[in-house]
Amino acid sequence: MKQRNAKFTIGEVVRHKVFPFRGVVFDVDPEFANSEEWWNAIPAEIRPSKDQPFYHLLAENDDTEYVAYVSEQNLEHDGSEMPLRNPQVYQIFDTGPSGRLTPKMILAH
Repeated sequence: MKQRNAKFTIGEVVRHKVFPFRGVVFDVDPEFANSEEWWNAIPAEIRPSKDQPFYHLLAENDDTEYVAYVSEQNLEHDGSEMPLRNPQVYQIFDTGPSGRLTPKMILAH
């Protein structure tokens, strides 16, 4: 299998190319790592390939906030600079001086 590098990074704000939602990346799988049931629930005509990075997002649309799992081919950088309203974003990330989201430091003992 061909080695692929993820296009998006943890803390990057992205938006879906087809559906009206955006979010921040909080984890990346180098290839599909969800259930077959989830996979088969996607209509075949829009089902993405499994051999690409998939991103875990703290996502939101006009109505609600949620966690999404999205293929790389369906995401693009969100340059709107609008703040995210998902309250989990600020539990996981700090906002740097430039406005970039960076993961909070977690101290293990």
